[in-house]
Amino acid sequence: MGNIELKRVIPVLTIIGDKLVKTVQFKKPNYIGDPINAVKIFNDKEVDEVVLLDIRATQDKREPNYNKIEEICSEAFMPFAYGGGVQTIEQVNRLFNLGIEKIVLNSVLADSLNLISQIASRYGSQSIIASIDVKKDLLGRTRIYSHSGCKKNKLQLDEYINIIVKEGIGEIFLNSINKDGTFQGYDLDLVTKISKISSVPVVICGGASDLNNFREAIDNGASAVAAGSLFVYRGDSKGILINYPNKEILKKNVY
Repeated sequence: MGNIELKRVIPVLTIIGDKLVKTVQFKKPNYIGDPINAVKIFNDKEVDEVVLLDIRATQDKREPNYNKIEEICSEAFMPFAYGGGVQTIEQVNRLFNLGIEKIVLNSVLADSLNLISQIASRYGSQSIIASIDVKKDLLGRTRIYSHSGCKKNKLQLDEYINIIVKEGIGEIFLNSINKDGTFQGYDLDLVTKISKISSVPVVICGGASDLNNFREAIDNGASAVAAGSLFVYRGDSKGILINYPNKEILKKNVY
């Protein structure tokens, strides 16, 4: 059954401004509803933690939606991570003051790594998640992308991971663009490769379709598993239903 140690199973809420949406391969965001409703349900389900990502903030040159984030944090009884539009330590300070426990950095790292050390020195590395979006090219090579999958990073994945770990990030959130919203299962080869390279925990996201996918990822080295579509849709028709398995089901089927 894999590892005995309980691993985190993390819902990912993707928003645009104040609206909860879900994409497929980072395209065609489908409106789901108000993220507050999802958070309230996840409270009842006693989820391990939640990652909230504003997937258009950087592209739209927007700061985080502080009012909405404050509203969400006031309803959240679990650890909460936020990413999207974060560019400065002042913004990070404000987010932590609102109740966010971890900051997710992605596009800002494509231009400068300075923010990592600034956050690490003030709040510690455990408060920083580096989100890495990857996509395979026509030759099957894994490439890093930022800015919602629009900007390609010239660095190789292993080189990039070594750099950001040395800078002080505490965790890697690895998201497969190819798998996003497809329900085709995680990229297990990618999980295996990156878990061997990284000296910090690796959270895998993109493609989860069932509990078996969680166990496969953990057995292949993931420190935690994350999913978006699986926790907002239900059934072949993809009816919108915020859901999360109870602890007994997770213990029986995942760990």
